[in-house]
Amino acid sequence: MKGKIVLVTGANGFIGRLLTKALLAEDLQLRCLVRKAVTPADSAIETVQGDLLEPATLPPVMAGVDTAYYLVHAMAGGRTGFERRDRDAAENFVRAAEKAGVRRVIYLGGLGETGDDLSEHLKSRLEVAEILRSGKFATTFLRAAIIIGAGGASFEMVKALVERLPVMITPRWVTTLCQPIAVEDVISYLVGCLKDERTAGGTFDIGGPDVITYKEMMERFGRIMGRKLYILPVPVLTPRLSSYWVGFITPVAPSVSMPLIEGLKNEVVCREHAIQKLIPLQLTSYEEAVRRSLAAERSKLP
Repeated sequence: MKGKIVLVTGANGFIGRLLTKALLAEDLQLRCLVRKAVTPADSAIETVQGDLLEPATLPPVMAGVDTAYYLVHAMAGGRTGFERRDRDAAENFVRAAEKAGVRRVIYLGGLGETGDDLSEHLKSRLEVAEILRSGKFATTFLRAAIIIGAGGASFEMVKALVERLPVMITPRWVTTLCQPIAVEDVISYLVGCLKDERTAGGTFDIGGPDVITYKEMMERFGRIMGRKLYILPVPVLTPRLSSYWVGFITPVAPSVSMPLIEGLKNEVVCREHAIQKLIPLQLTSYEEAVRRSLAAERSKLP
């Protein structure tokens, strides 16, 4: 990758910040897309101001780019119309990338089976994947479930629920299976895809070693924090209704937390494991991912 420009969109987000830090260790030219001009923390990073919803700003962003990471989602901009904003951003990105001759795109999206029962959030993530794969470049699509890491929306929601609600009356989604993955493993896969051309154009499920229910996930989190939880599933509480009280209890913005909670009705488990042969990792257990994340949060306290 020496001398080739790698672009990170969504560089100021949870994954983008960690990925940018990891990519600094590689021998490449790193460019970050930002919507507001900032002074880069490292002189090895080139920052370019632009907005995927403003096509006229994109030519300087894409100029000379070999590979681009697509880490953008529109939920933080408000609940209403986030699917349309996601669609518009992806379509603008594709047109600009094709015009600039971008060779590869690496997209981090969500796990979830196709079908009419998918949540709005997961439908939007899959739609973005289809839009990116329609481009003339090779798109690598990594499909992840819940990502466990300090500062991540899913981690912060679970932590707040465990801390503030020792007794939870929950909908039946607590029995849905999921396959959480440590953020460190996600970053390793993202960097590994850049370095391994065999992943170009492929779609890969990525997950940790544990397949557990959301109930088990919260109970294990509670044990690590030394808190006993009482979780009482009831059939009449829908994911949409529960998203309102989760949005009230947790510090995560409702525009982000509510679509995520509504998606918990959908099982998110890896159906194939091809990525493990191409990029072999010693995957982090759920408990260890939680411990690392809690330690990372504590280390940032004054």
